[in-house]
Amino acid sequence: MKHTVYEVVLKNDARGLIVDVPGAQVMSNQIHFRAGYRFARDSAIYETAHIMEHMAFGASKSFKDAHAYESEFTKNGAYHNAYTNDISMVYEAECAQFEWERVLELQRAAITTPLFREEEFISERGNVKGELTGYLNVPNRLLWLKVAQELGEDVLTYPERLSMMNDITVADVRDHYKRTHTAGNMRFVIAGDFTNKKAKLESMLEDWQLGTGERLPIPVDELHSAPAFLIRRKDAPNLTFGWSLTVPRRLSDAADDAMSCLNHILTGTLRSRILGEARKQGVVYSMFSDTSTNEHNSTWDFGAQSNIEDVEKVVTIMAHELKRIIDGDLDETEIEDAKSYALGRYQMSAQTVGQINHFYASRYFFDGKIENFDTQPSQIQAVTKDRIIETAREFFATNCQTFGAYGNTDTQFIRDLAKPLSDLCQPGKSE
Repeated sequence: MKHTVYEVVLKNDARGLIVDVPGAQVMSNQIHFRAGYRFARDSAIYETAHIMEHMAFGASKSFKDAHAYESEFTKNGAYHNAYTNDISMVYEAECAQFEWERVLELQRAAITTPLFREEEFISERGNVKGELTGYLNVPNRLLWLKVAQELGEDVLTYPERLSMMNDITVADVRDHYKRTHTAGNMRFVIAGDFTNKKAKLESMLEDWQLGTGERLPIPVDELHSAPAFLIRRKDAPNLTFGWSLTVPRRLSDAADDAMSCLNHILTGTLRSRILGEARKQGVVYSMFSDTSTNEHNSTWDFGAQSNIEDVEKVVTIMAHELKRIIDGDLDETEIEDAKSYALGRYQMSAQTVGQINHFYASRYFFDGKIENFDTQPSQIQAVTKDRIIETAREFFATNCQTFGAYGNTDTQFIRDLAKPLSDLCQPGKSE
């Protein structure tokens, strides 16, 4: 879908993107604040942001409770939600284009005039407890938080969060809102048909009354290697494992593109090097590898589930194929195939207004950069073998990594299992 992007800086210091998609029948928006778990006043009330997210569409100056708000918001089929992670709290909505003004006004009421009533707080704290308790039965939820914690990220596991829930009060929620929901900390991406309506949209956004405050900085963690660990569950039918490597810097866009290409070669399809071979041997159903570029560090993660009797074969395949990468054994044909796949995914990524919104929001909310949709093919084509090898070698040479597992075994088995992978990490050997 053809579209034009405009950056808007409001008088109250909020800023965001208006994405004009001529002829669109849908409006999609995301309203972002740096207000996630990491911005809690202290770790004893870590889950405050999550409870506040659950209360996001409750009582306000315009609505007596969440039921009244929901009834009004959805009467023409509109959708709304909110989500929280370590850094962000994001409010999102989609509606028919004909009612975009009404829906945006409803979002303004919820975001700028919440009341955070005690009775709703008690209810939503209970709902959050239920949600977190459910996660105790999801291996990947437990495993990856523990991986992050072991590497030095200042995060809490789900059992730790649950143990602190009763210490959080509605006053903590109100304080969290006041500190984080300021105009200077707000970013937005709004996509739809705003031909000849851009001035009207800007005027409506100028009416959002929020406190003053600056964009909150992303916290810095001092990361370090950690021994392989096990979360033991006697009832687990298989072994869920993850291996995470980090480098203490933010990857460049070119390096990030290179790693995306490499991850596709390693685990992206059923003919990829690691996943394809593991499937051929019948030792894993699915697995992933993924690179995340953060403000102060970047991570390279591998994860899978396997039957306990097969997991050593999976790790052997991983270690073999990664050693080939370290040695520079990468075929140009593989790289071109990965580029072709990425180009195809690019062509498919702007079929809906919502997809366009998410394309711009993911980067804009992170560091304020406005990605150029039209230059994506040239960026993909610019990936080289040398860049892939150089970036991958840096992860191994930095040797900041840990291996974790969830299942019914013992810690020594996990440490022996992880050794072929940790042996690949050689400080100072990056080229």
